[in-house]
Amino acid sequence: MISQQQFEKELDIIIANAIREDVGDGDYSSLACIPENAKGKAKLLVKEAGIIAGVEMAKKIFKYVDSDLIIETFLNDGETVKYGDVVFFVEGSSQSILKSERLVLNVMQRMSAIATKTKIFAKLLEGTKTKILDTRKTTPGIRAIEKWAVKIGGGENHRFALYDMIMLKDNHIDFAGGISKAIEKTKCYLKANNLDLKIIVEARSTDEIREILEHEGIYRILIDNFDFEETKRAVQLIGDKCQTESSGGINLETARKYAECGVDYISSGALTHSVYNMDLSLKAI
Repeated sequence: MISQQQFEKELDIIIANAIREDVGDGDYSSLACIPENAKGKAKLLVKEAGIIAGVEMAKKIFKYVDSDLIIETFLNDGETVKYGDVVFFVEGSSQSILKSERLVLNVMQRMSAIATKTKIFAKLLEGTKTKILDTRKTTPGIRAIEKWAVKIGGGENHRFALYDMIMLKDNHIDFAGGISKAIEKTKCYLKANNLDLKIIVEARSTDEIREILEHEGIYRILIDNFDFEETKRAVQLIGDKCQTESSGGINLETARKYAECGVDYISSGALTHSVYNMDLSLKAI
């Protein structure tokens, strides 16, 4: 996984690019009718039940726009919220509050939706050893905040990107000429380039699992698109030789059954690619 320093850098990039995109040469609507020295106060109002996420990110946005803005927080990331709850007050330059408004809402609405969906998955898996994982099926440019939201919702992060873990999927295997060739080439590459990266290998059948197990140093086997009975057999076959992960169309109706097969992880792209933003608003008070 990426370091905290790398993660913070990603957040800084997201904020800077989003402000560039949204504000450009200036927030002319505010500049036109709000005096430069005007002071104001606004509240972040919840209009839908769920898990709130993005409070700490909102603080970073406000600080980036205007370090003099004051935020008074009433609810924190990961807390359950309902209609009518107030998450925080922000006070200071009216122009700065207005400049920050849309980015804060966009971020918090998206992150809260992801955290809420993740929490539903996590609660479904309670009582099993299985953890819910995100994937790289994220919105381009804002992966860091979407993966942060998964953590807030009680899930765990898979690899962040292509550079922090090796994941040999079907196309890698086919292009490389088979599982064994893909694994052997990968190990040689890592050694030659002095890289210490974990290796996950996708399996499409029990025979492929057996071939993967012939190789040492595999961190996890991705049991892809197996049914429940096949998954149980796969878990028994793998034993404690490496970690196990189920994937492939797993949803809220099937997640618990896959967990009961004994896998260590379930990965779901739906955590980030199939959510509807939570309804939030920033209202002047």
